[in-house]
Amino acid sequence: MVMPQQQETRILLVSAVASGQGKTTVTAALARKLVRQGLRVRVFKTGPDFLDPMLLERASGAPVHTLDLWIVGLDACRWQLAQAAEHADVILIEGVMGLYDGAPSSADLARAFGVPVLAVIDAGAMAQTSGALVLGLRDYGPVDLAGVIANRVGSPGHAQMVAASLRDVPLLGTLPRQPQSLPERHLGLVPPDEVTALDTLLDLLAEQLMLDDDVWSRLRPARLELPAAPTVSAPSATALAGKTIAVARDAAFAFLYPANLDCLRALGATLSFFSPLENAPVPGNADALYFPGGYPELHAEILSKANVWQASLRAAHAAGMPILAECGGMMALADALTDQQGETWQMPGLLPGNVQMQTRLAGLGSQGVATVHGQLRGHTFHYSKLESTVAPTAHALKHPSGDAGEAVYRVGALTASYFHAYFPSCPAAVAALFLGQDWIGA
Repeated sequence: MVMPQQQETRILLVSAVASGQGKTTVTAALARKLVRQGLRVRVFKTGPDFLDPMLLERASGAPVHTLDLWIVGLDACRWQLAQAAEHADVILIEGVMGLYDGAPSSADLARAFGVPVLAVIDAGAMAQTSGALVLGLRDYGPVDLAGVIANRVGSPGHAQMVAASLRDVPLLGTLPRQPQSLPERHLGLVPPDEVTALDTLLDLLAEQLMLDDDVWSRLRPARLELPAAPTVSAPSATALAGKTIAVARDAAFAFLYPANLDCLRALGATLSFFSPLENAPVPGNADALYFPGGYPELHAEILSKANVWQASLRAAHAAGMPILAECGGMMALADALTDQQGETWQMPGLLPGNVQMQTRLAGLGSQGVATVHGQLRGHTFHYSKLESTVAPTAHALKHPSGDAGEAVYRVGALTASYFHAYFPSCPAAVAALFLGQDWIGA
């Protein structure tokens, strides 16, 4: 019998009082700084997010996976952390929204695994009040607060005032105001591949992040037991053996959980990637198609003129090939897509209906779809609206309220929804979907 192993690694959950405090910037700067010091760093992201993990992967040089007590699950989160600790000197977990926001929250995750919290505060418009804010963050839960990084600090004197206000909470570091912020658009950060000289910016942030070496040395390592590896239960473990799933992958279809691809491989599938933006046809060896989310609205003109891709997609759909289209993927497969400038572009038309971009958020939060194999969990986040004559086959349910969430549409072997599924939450349902079997439950 193999006994559980124990690893010692410094683990910190980076959180704040709210969004917009600089969590991602600080986490990226800290990861890059530690990597430049020769440390092995792994980063995780709390909650549903596709864009922050891309930046954090660039900063750390290692894949960034999701930790979420509901979507991913307690045991799977524990396994990911313990496995990462085997190969890392430092693990950073970027929180979502404010420390206590959501159900479950970043604080819930920290307490579940005994992970100390590193609070990021925007000190740009305050000094001594920093202490009141930090002590409230610590005591409200409470959480184990390891220290503070003050963002947008104006001067050494400013930093001293912040440090003095924290009482018994150490100031781990400071980051000055930045003349250049990480670029954003309506769904969040601009993907790293579109940011000019991003590595130069990350290196600069790492250099400007001033850490107190004495405080850092006093951070206690965490001891994580490595549990037995989670397995895909039979008969789903080989359900997709011999099947090739073609995955749309380019700037228009870039939003997916890395764990989704790992799950498909664990089910036995071979993955083949292709680019609709390059007018690539559906791969000839494909047994099923996966269109993840992304920014099709930014590339609608190119997609509308990609005649080879559109024709091959219509042919695959007519032949009954199983297709999953999530959020941006669904938008790109409708009849038409109206972008933010009001221009309407013709799409392949697999899903009857028109998509209209909006200036206001149209959907946000964790949701789950009932299937014949259990609940398939995930989330939604979009700024567009679909008007379709197709009646939904089902609706996802919002978590934790249980209210009706995103519609799930079925047109032939096409499944389309604004819902982003986290495949490992119900692998058997995912396998059935890509095999063209009935999978949606009551």
